[in-house]
Formats: sequence, C-alpha cells, structure tokens
Amino acid sequence: LRQDMENSFFMNVNDQVREVCSQLAGDPHLKGGYNAMGFSQGGQFLRAVAQRCPSPPMFNLISVGGQHQGVYGFPRCPGESSHICDWIRKTLDLGAYTPAVQEHLVQAEYWHNPLKEEDYRKNSIFLADINQERGINETYKKNLMALKKFVMVKFLNDTMVDPPISEWFGFYKSGQAKETVPLKETALYTEDRLGLQEMDKAGKLVFLGVKGDHLHFTEEWFYTTLLPFL
Repeated sequence: LRQDMENSFFMNVNDQVREVCSQLAGDPHLKGGYNAMGFSQGGQFLRAVAQRCPSPPMFNLISVGGQHQGVYGFPRCPGESSHICDWIRKTLDLGAYTPAVQEHLVQAEYWHNPLKEEDYRKNSIFLADINQERGINETYKKNLMALKKFVMVKFLNDTMVDPPISEWFGFYKSGQAKETVPLKETALYTEDRLGLQEMDKAGKLVFLGVKGDHLHFTEEWFYTTLLPFL
C-alpha cells in the first residue's frame, strides 16, 4: 500500500502505463477484452492505456474525475503527508517542465500551464503526448475511437481539480487562467486530433455530472449510474 501511494507521486507515468499494459496483455482472463474504470489521475492514465495498448481491447472507459486536459493548480493534495504536498506545490511552481521534474514527479506530467503553452507542448512528457499536442499519432486516434463508450464524470463541487472542467476535457482559454472553454471549443475537438468529435457524433462520449467534491459520491449513485456501462 505504501509503495502504491509513493508510485502515485513519483513513478514516471509512462513507466506506469507500460507496466499496466504488460500486465493486461499477460492476463489470460482479459484476452477477449475488458472494461476499465479510473479514478482521478487514474482516468487519464487508463486513457493512455487505451491509446497505446489496443491488445487486449478496452471496451468501455469510465473516467471518474480524471483531468484529461491536465491541471493548473494544486489546491488540495491526496495522501497522508502534508510535507509531500507542500514539496510538490513548490516544485511545480519552480520547474514543472524541467527534465528532472518531468521524469520523476507524476503531477508535473499532467501540469498544463495556459500561460506557458509552448513550454507545455515542448516539455510535457505525458499529457502533451497523449493529447496530440506535438503532432498527430494516428494510432492513438484509431485506438481511442475503438471504444464503445468513453464516460467522463465531473464533480460539480470539485475543489481539488483546477479547473474542474478538465474532467470533461475542457480547459482554460490559452494565455490566461480565468476563463474556461468546453471541449467542443478546443482545438483538440475542432481539429479532431483524437477522434473525439467523431466519437461525439457517434454517441460514444458520455458526460456525467455528480454533486459533491472530488471523488465524493454515494454507493447508490455508483451502482445505478456507472455499473450499467459495464
């Protein structure tokens, strides 16, 4: 459990995705395909699995509070150590896009600074890649579009994810950090770099809102709202 918690902060996300892909490919119970559900950063990490590792196939992806356009702010921090949280905040402020921080701090790998878009595109080793910020990887697009459903859950009173609209693939308008734009107004959608526009028109994208703060939901809501997608 302790190692799991430490890895969620300090294990390179690309290494995590490779490890998960290897485990999935080696599990005979999953050879016919599987459904995936990720919570918070796990939502975007499983999207990377869908885009990079089509075998075995992922049928449906449910992202519960996943920050698909990244975050710009770290108002609260999960885990048991406030010392770690304080250190992460300071590190992100000082050098989120330096190689050393990118390689070793998970949260930096989906840190999206709308005031430094060029730095983000050039130096983000994870999010900028899976969001097609440096060019179009047609394999990523093809693999994501193979999903039957891509379900995105946004917490309507979220005080942890900044901005919360990232959970529905929206983000801050470039050049400032006050006004946000929804997915359909982003270049990612209008240029259809990931196939999200085509998936939307085909009814494959599902946007769900739930009252409450980050990852706060009832068992009843979970069973009645999410499980039917599985």
